[in-house]
Amino acid sequence: MAEKVCVITGGANGIGLATARMLAEQGEIVVLADWDEEALARSEQELAAAGAKVLAVPTNVAEKESVQALFAKVRQEYGRLDVLVNSAGICRLTPIDELSVEEWDLMMDVNLKGTFLCSQAAVPFFKAQKSGNIVNISSVAGKVGGIAVGPHYSASKAGVICLTMSFAKYLVKDGVRVNAVAPGPITTNMTDEWPDDVRERMGRNIPLTGRMGTVEEVANVIMFLISDQSAFITGEIIDVNGGVLMDI
Repeated sequence: MAEKVCVITGGANGIGLATARMLAEQGEIVVLADWDEEALARSEQELAAAGAKVLAVPTNVAEKESVQALFAKVRQEYGRLDVLVNSAGICRLTPIDELSVEEWDLMMDVNLKGTFLCSQAAVPFFKAQKSGNIVNISSVAGKVGGIAVGPHYSASKAGVICLTMSFAKYLVKDGVRVNAVAPGPITTNMTDEWPDDVRERMGRNIPLTGRMGTVEEVANVIMFLISDQSAFITGEIIDVNGGVLMDI
């Protein structure tokens, strides 16, 4: 297949950027979408300097107009869309008795509504092409109710799991695959802000490694789901957690 057009939300940092790097190394066209414009410009420059075909589009996935502008830009520049990785997200450790309605709404807006809005915006491309691929980022917290994270984060990521299966069922007859990864504790710019004792405890409790995972370890699984090697997989949630959760 000719080079794929790949939109990566949350592409300026963390798992999104790690995935974008791997896609760029394969020669794919990478569209980075992120609300952190400084980090977005820095990541675009990094990929471009390495010879990547990259486009950076400042985007707030929680706002429909911003999402529509992103996909309108993709249509204008490339006329097609092959891959969407919904990596944009936020994480907070706020406990239940301290959680405000405003923080709850923000978490749902970014993590869950943002995934929905971007996936919905990709549908016209995929239906017209009769092909496409979506990979969402959920979390082990969405399966177990969280370990250190707040309940709003866990609930939003549980919603992403159900959203993944809903889109997979809706798009299956159009030849579109929709899957998700559910990482355990991963070292990212977000978790770097956690207290040292929380990060140390999280890593110590990972059975396979005794450390938190890396963004590259998650991105490797995303790349598998994007590739033709996973052509018979859709509606699946793949755990990437070093054995901290083993489920069916």
